Amino acid sequence: MDFWSFVSNRRQQLLMDTYQHASAVFQCMVVASVIGIGIGVLTYRNDRAGRLAIATTVTIMTVPSYALLGLLIPVLGLGVPPTVTALVLYALLPIVRNAIVGLRGVDPTLVDAAKGIGMSRAAQILRVELPIAWPSILTGIRVATQMLMGIAAVAAYASGPGLGNEIFNGISSLGSANALNQVLAGTLGIVILALLFDFALILIGRLTTSRGIRG
Repeated sequence: MDFWSFVSNRRQQLLMDTYQHASAVFQCMVVASVIGIGIGVLTYRNDRAGRLAIATTVTIMTVPSYALLGLLIPVLGLGVPPTVTALVLYALLPIVRNAIVGLRGVDPTLVDAAKGIGMSRAAQILRVELPIAWPSILTGIRVATQMLMGIAAVAAYASGPGLGNEIFNGISSLGSANALNQVLAGTLGIVILALLFDFALILIGRLTTSRGIRG
């Protein structure tokens, strides 16, 4: 069976796997973005705290995905819980690092001006510092999203959802008639999703970044 015939015959399953893969990455990125930006806001003013935050997330990134899933499975079981936990943890480094860099790059005179007109500390962060740091933060989110697209495939090892199941099933049955078709279908699906997500984030950046900041 040729590749396109294989895709046509398994269309429903492939669409379901694609939806689950996209959903898992999207939801994990939302959670990781909230946590990562929060960590950045809490630590960027203190050099030691900032270094500790980055060092911790770097350490997480050095753990191989198979090993991390292997550590999570005995605690969380199989399926969605270890998948979500692993993806959120892996997404933190680019977001935390870019949030800290972006917030530290805000011109202090702008913060002083905001303080001078009576803005509270929370208002300064929400209305001045975060909007200026947003392009840097969004770059971190884009990098993390691309990373998670690939790592989410490995989550099939823990019976996680998504296109990784096609790849793993194909690899485990190499030599059979449609093994390579399965691997190729899963891989192409992930590549297409990665491109679509990146395009969406670029569009979000254009819509949410002021013209003055874009230059």
